[in-house]
Parts: sequence; structure tokens; C-alpha cells
Amino acid sequence: MKGLFKSKPKTPVDLVRQTRDLLMFLERAPDTRETKKDEKMMELSKSIRELKIILYGNGESEPLAEACAQLTQEFFRENTLRLIITCLPNLNLETRKDATQVVANLQRQQVQSRLIACDYLEANIDLMDILILGYENTDMALHYGAMLRECIRHQSVAKYVLESEHMKKFFDYIQLPNFDIAADAAATFKELLTRHKSTVAEFLSKNYDWFFTEYNSKLLESSNYITRRQAVKLLADMLLDRSNSAVMTRYVSSRDNLRILMNLLRESSKSIQIEAFHVFKLFAANHNKPPDIVSILIANRSKLLRLFADFKTDKEDEQFEADKAQVVKEIAALAPKEIK
Repeated sequence: MKGLFKSKPKTPVDLVRQTRDLLMFLERAPDTRETKKDEKMMELSKSIRELKIILYGNGESEPLAEACAQLTQEFFRENTLRLIITCLPNLNLETRKDATQVVANLQRQQVQSRLIACDYLEANIDLMDILILGYENTDMALHYGAMLRECIRHQSVAKYVLESEHMKKFFDYIQLPNFDIAADAAATFKELLTRHKSTVAEFLSKNYDWFFTEYNSKLLESSNYITRRQAVKLLADMLLDRSNSAVMTRYVSSRDNLRILMNLLRESSKSIQIEAFHVFKLFAANHNKPPDIVSILIANRSKLLRLFADFKTDKEDEQFEADKAQVVKEIAALAPKEIK
């Protein structure tokens, strides 16, 4: 007899609607008595966990494409994403984690070959403001940061973040005293500056002056070893990317930039030295070096050649050795340029 009264399993659409209703209840009814609130919170935790199981599978079975498509369509049909983001601070830690994974997964779900999350975010782009400012809240930073990185997989969303005033805040977030939050902000910053090549090239060209002024003073010249190491590695990744060739040419024509890189070459940390070398070699390889760059390299020629004589990576690296030999050759051959 018991089997007759079993409740019918909820469809993906039912689950999303239930989640939405519970989120709306919690948002609208802050004064509800505690027992009622706890009850609803438990239901919400269960619903969000079930959404996660549909999207990720349960360890025994893989997710079903049809169920994922239905869930995704219903999720973005109304404001469930906005509700999850705005209500996240009110959820317990485990539910926050589940909600973060649900939001992350939904950015990749296709419905009839379309990433409908992208359309929703374009229409609700202010949600990015909430996620970015999450770095200022110790409890929310890692959850909002993980969501943010998934959302900027969409090129139009990344473009919004790059062009927003928030971009300047990353230079401070990367140096927050909380190591985990600083590392998370650095991961998002790197993603923004490397994922979408054409958008990044356009951003760097348009914002060259303020961006590299901040980058040099706050990151490359930071007193924090990890910040310097990550910053010089990211700089190498950006400048060595073909799509940023115009920005690279501009960067390696600046005597101030050269001075910073030469200081990084003298660091006691081998890893910072190696990463700095990958940027320094671009100054040496530039066939149109401005006269003041040539003068600095000639003035420091003997020190540089001595440095490179003992310069080795921990593992054998043929490409590194070839690059080093070329740099040494370029520096040794320098002759003063006439200033036109």
C-alpha cells in the first residue's frame, strides 16, 4: 500500500520553479518566524542540491541532456539567477557551494545549440557588478569569484567587465590581505586578460596608459613576492600573444618599463628572474629600439652579460637557451643610436 502514496518525482522544471518560489519567499519575508524560515531554508537546500545532481550526475549515472536542457531553459526564463545571486549571503555554506556549482554549470549548458545564459546575462549585466563587488565581502568572495569566472566565458560579458570602472578595483583585490581571496581575484584578472583575444587587444590598446601605469606600480613593483611573480608571468603571457603585438611594441619602447624589468631580473627569486627574462627578451629583440632604450642597454651591457652567463632554468630547456643566446648576441652587438 505504501507505494501508492509515494510522491511523484519532480521534473527539472518543477524543481527550478520550487527553487524560485523558495528564494522569493526568503527574500520577501525577512520577518517570518524562525521555525518557518528554517523549514523553508531546508527545502531550498534540498532543491538546489537536486538541481546540482541533474546537472552533474550523481556519481553513478551521467547527467541527461534533455533534463539539463529543460532545467536550463526554465532557469533563465525568469529571474532565478538573479535571485540565487542576491540571496546567496543568506544561505548556509553547503548550500552556497551547491548554488555556486549550479550557476557555474549553467553557463556552459546549450539549449538548441545556444548558450542562453549569455543572452540572460547581456540583459541583466548589472549582476556582474554584484559579483565583482563580492571580493569586498570575506564570506562571499570565493563563491562570487567562481561564478564570475564562469560568466566571463561569454565574450560580451567579459567585454563589459573589462570596460567597466570595476576593472581598476582588481589591482587592489589582488593585494587583499586574505591570501585565498587575493589568489581568486588574481585568477579572475588573468582570465579577463587572456581568454578573449580580440576583446583583450582592443581593451589594452584603448586603455594602455592608465592600465600599465597601475600594472607597473601596483603589481610589478609590489612589495609582495607572490604579486610580483604572478604579475610578471601574466605580463609575459599578454605581450607574447600575437593578438597583442601592437601593445607589445609600445610596451618595449618605454625606458620606464625597461627599468622595472631590469630590476626584476636582479631579484633573488629564480622564478621571477625567468619570467622577467621572457619580457626582457622582447626589449632586446625589438629591431626599432628607441635611442634611450639602446643607451640604457649599452650602459648596463657588462652587468647584463655577466648575469646571463650564469642564467639557467632548473630543467634543461632548449628554447630558453636559444632565446638567451639571441639576447646576449643582440646586447653584445649594440651600438649607440643617433637621436633624430
